[in-house]
Amino acid sequence: MQNARDRLLLAAAELLDGGGTVSTRAVCERAGVQAPTLYHHFGSKQGLIDAVLNHGFTQYVAVESSGDPLGDLREGWDRHVRFGLEHPSFYGLLYGRVELGKPCAVTAPAHAALRDRFTEAAREGLLTAPPDDAAEQLLAANVGVTLTLIAQPEPDFGLSERVREAALAGVMRGTKAEAPTRANAALTLRALVDADPADLSPGERALLGELLDRLAQA
Repeated sequence: MQNARDRLLLAAAELLDGGGTVSTRAVCERAGVQAPTLYHHFGSKQGLIDAVLNHGFTQYVAVESSGDPLGDLREGWDRHVRFGLEHPSFYGLLYGRVELGKPCAVTAPAHAALRDRFTEAAREGLLTAPPDDAAEQLLAANVGVTLTLIAQPEPDFGLSERVREAALAGVMRGTKAEAPTRANAALTLRALVDADPADLSPGERALLGELLDRLAQA
């Protein structure tokens, strides 16, 4: 049997996903608890909603590394799109909570997961942009195409695939066999040094990192 906290999470998630009114009363009635129980576990209704959004979001961005960064990025993109189409109201809340100049803590796991995948790609010599930049570009494209498909009567999955491949091509080389550029080599070395600093002192690492970042962006 579910405990009160789990029942509250489930009730709020169902109301959010169904586009219903997420009032304290509605959540508590659905969960079979009194309002003080909600406040005890989450502090406020907004605290409960934030917990639901964080739980749902981290569930679907968690993609285990397969050793194939490009394949993992494609899988993560497609999972992102499917999640949005299966939970349009929930997805709208995830990406509708935007404040000017304030990054969203709820959606931060997506950027972190993408940065990890792009860092793997950099270590293999596949990246043509810094991991943070590549993550921001791909996430922006992924969110945009997902919102577009949600608004379509019949989602065009071909559009999603075309945008996905264009976005990946903008930040990655096609194969490791291609001749690397100076910027690409700098990105690769940067990722390798970050993963294994060897005997470099903190000052040496900082200086080398600054030089490699300048070469990567030149």
